Amino acid sequence: MTLQELGTIMQFDIDVKILILNNEFLGMVRQWQELFHQRRYSFTDITSPDFVQLAKAYRIEGKSVRKREELKSSLSEMLNHKGSYLLEVMVGKENNVFPMVPQGKGVSEVVLCKEEI
Repeated sequence: MTLQELGTIMQFDIDVKILILNNEFLGMVRQWQELFHQRRYSFTDITSPDFVQLAKAYRIEGKSVRKREELKSSLSEMLNHKGSYLLEVMVGKENNVFPMVPQGKGVSEVVLCKEEI
């Protein structure tokens, strides 16, 4: 997502739901470093902007969720909102995303879970 996309949503008054899973890392790079480079993290820890405030600057409603027990109601709020909405969900720093294609491999060599590595 870029700021230009938020500008397009605002300009054309598009009803778009945006979900950001924020682990405060460059997610896939961090995942590769964990799984293939013995957790030797390098330049993956990032400080993110306040995505909710950025969305509001573009007249898009938003909310950030930090507690799991707030997730279900926040998702319902987002889905039932008339108009665009941004929901940022803070997730664990080392939660992995699968399937993934390991670096240097082809799409036919996709990994479906950590145990396949």
